[in-house]
Amino acid sequence: MNQAINKDAVISNQYVHQLDRDYVFHSWSVQGTLNPLVIAGGNGCTLFDYDGKQYLDFSSQLVNTNIGHQHPKVVAAIQKQAGELATIAPATANLARGEAAKRIIARAPANFSKVFFTNAGADANENAMRMARLYTGRSKILSAYRSYHGNTGAAIVATGDFRRLPNEYAQGHVHFFNPYLYRSEFCAASEAEECERALAHLRRIIECEGPHTIAALLMETVPGTAGILVPPAGYLPGVRALCDEFGIVLILDEVMAGFGRCGSWFAFEQFGVVPDLITFAKGVNSGYVPAGGVIISNPIAAYFNDRYFPGGLTYSGHPLAMAAIVATLDAMDEEQLVENASAIGSELLGPGLKVLAEKYAIVGDVRGLGLFWALELVADASSRKPLPADKMGQIKSALIQHGLLPFVVDNRIHVVPPCIVTADEVKQALAILDQVLGQISL
Repeated sequence: MNQAINKDAVISNQYVHQLDRDYVFHSWSVQGTLNPLVIAGGNGCTLFDYDGKQYLDFSSQLVNTNIGHQHPKVVAAIQKQAGELATIAPATANLARGEAAKRIIARAPANFSKVFFTNAGADANENAMRMARLYTGRSKILSAYRSYHGNTGAAIVATGDFRRLPNEYAQGHVHFFNPYLYRSEFCAASEAEECERALAHLRRIIECEGPHTIAALLMETVPGTAGILVPPAGYLPGVRALCDEFGIVLILDEVMAGFGRCGSWFAFEQFGVVPDLITFAKGVNSGYVPAGGVIISNPIAAYFNDRYFPGGLTYSGHPLAMAAIVATLDAMDEEQLVENASAIGSELLGPGLKVLAEKYAIVGDVRGLGLFWALELVADASSRKPLPADKMGQIKSALIQHGLLPFVVDNRIHVVPPCIVTADEVKQALAILDQVLGQISL
């Protein structure tokens, strides 16, 4: 028999932790080994628990709280919308939905005019792939091995990392190696060589798979979970040229890299390319209410003017999520948060991380842009052997104990604070990283 609900329970770290362990099933986890951190609330770049312990959030959770925690303008917009109309079907015309789409299009390239709203990034990628297949009449999707595109049917198979392996049920997916000079698949010795050889490799994949069978090439502009792999100069223009040559739709996944994260509204702006479809989520409203979508270029949007689009979601363009998008984008404009991300990243965070790399041999590589950075940690600098999981676990625990909430993936620390982060907060985070890395390096 289920336990009775205790309405008089004293809310504490212990109570919330036990509640979670008794009833919550977690993603990407072995359930019996979990020991989740308890969070009671937050403000700006800071989170705190029920005992008052504070954490400087340099994970942005799952790299989504670009506007920080509990931004008052966004919270107020959600509250106002809830008082007016909490939900409505997607087939209706709704003010919040229209205003959100208008603001997104205002930041997109000139040849984009429509937005299809989804609930998150995974179903944004699902629907972008669907659009490309319908538009081209082709079936295959190319995507990179070092990538993450979501945990739904086709999105997880488009994903390149290990999580796709127990989930490979969708068909028509082919993978290729994207550039990663530090661990080059192409025996490259420079960024220029890595770019040239990665593009030659991609051309051969296209030729061998049959260009006439390939609907789309789906890739993260800057692969995030895979390691914040900033593409070398010329790579993305080269990908764009291959797509143009073979009539392939280019889908750029900006779910993590977009809306200020890289120091520009969209990451692709910094690489001189324009895709055919843009997927987004996360930073568009910092995840205050789940939302994502596909920004559709004019030729593809026009294709569906007299053709049925076989896709939709009950909560597409949900009013609360749309109100959060409007408030988030307006606040980011008013507070110049994209400019802040660019300046803090280039003038303070990036240089500070590079100092740590020079100081500690354990730091094999530093890479990033804007507020999107990674420290790759190694057990041996010459062999570049990744730092083992137990050591990474020690580092993560030590950072949390010192009040810094990190985003740790494999042998990397992803340093990804909200776009509102201040110079003082970056200095505080760098000092904690310095202290912890120093202890591990001894």
